Amino acid sequence: MAKRMLWFTGIFSSLTALTTVSGFAISNQLMYLKKKDENLILERETTAKRYDEYWYANVKKSERWIESANGYSIKAIFLEPHATNRYAIICHGVTENKVNSFKYARMFERLGFNSVVYDHRRHGDSGGKTTSFGHYEKMDLQAIVQALKLHVGPHLVFGIHGESMGAATTILYAGMEDSAAFYISDCAYSDISEQILHVMKTKTKLPTAISLKLISVFLKLRDGYSIRTVSPREAVQQIKSPVLFIHSTHDEFVLPKMTQELYELKSEPKMLKFFEEGAHAQSFNADPHAYERTVEEFLDRFGLLKEETKKSAL
Repeated sequence: MAKRMLWFTGIFSSLTALTTVSGFAISNQLMYLKKKDENLILERETTAKRYDEYWYANVKKSERWIESANGYSIKAIFLEPHATNRYAIICHGVTENKVNSFKYARMFERLGFNSVVYDHRRHGDSGGKTTSFGHYEKMDLQAIVQALKLHVGPHLVFGIHGESMGAATTILYAGMEDSAAFYISDCAYSDISEQILHVMKTKTKLPTAISLKLISVFLKLRDGYSIRTVSPREAVQQIKSPVLFIHSTHDEFVLPKMTQELYELKSEPKMLKFFEEGAHAQSFNADPHAYERTVEEFLDRFGLLKEETKKSAL
């Protein structure tokens, strides 16, 4: 009997150790997701002529450190080519940094807006030790909004543009504090748990159901939040301001049906655009002119463009 108990105890201890090791390993992959090399991002955007060094050197701008409620500083750049109270805050995707946001800043500049680009936590120059796929990032975005309001004053009119994780962060923020005049969600996931499952099924050989439970437990223990709270599909139902939903039909990483779901859950006012070119987060890169026309149409439809910035095509 004693030998049998020792045998069961040994098996239980081994399983516990294996579960612990697996939980740490899998949660590590998410919390410390490998980022793209910053020099390669700059080279990519410069080579593709989406980042113009001459423009950046000459545009009116100010670099700012903004304190997050999460206990670290966020690096932001206020780009102010216009004498206007209209701004767009731009949220980049996971593994990218603020350099990837400059192409959208140029687009908004052509549409009569100033902009704010910034690095998410653990990306670029910002602080923060982990990536939380929107949970803590939405609070950082809230800090950016508060800083912009203090900078511009009570007459501020602003919107938020997000790409991929930045889009999910935008929706999560809006569900918490719907203070912007508009939102643009480009290829957001509707639920991080389902997105993780999709990636595991298509990119790994992990047993998905067990792995997701381990991820949930270990993220709660190690990073202090539950993945159940990272649910744009819940947040989007609270948004009253206009939302433009964008996705590429060829996106195999975040499936287009997730944007379709978010669009259907959002009450009016709203607008949906699927692009036929481009993979994940590549709709702008594949056809920047069509992308800009879509954004312009959206802003015009809901009275968010000044008359002098409207183009004759509208």
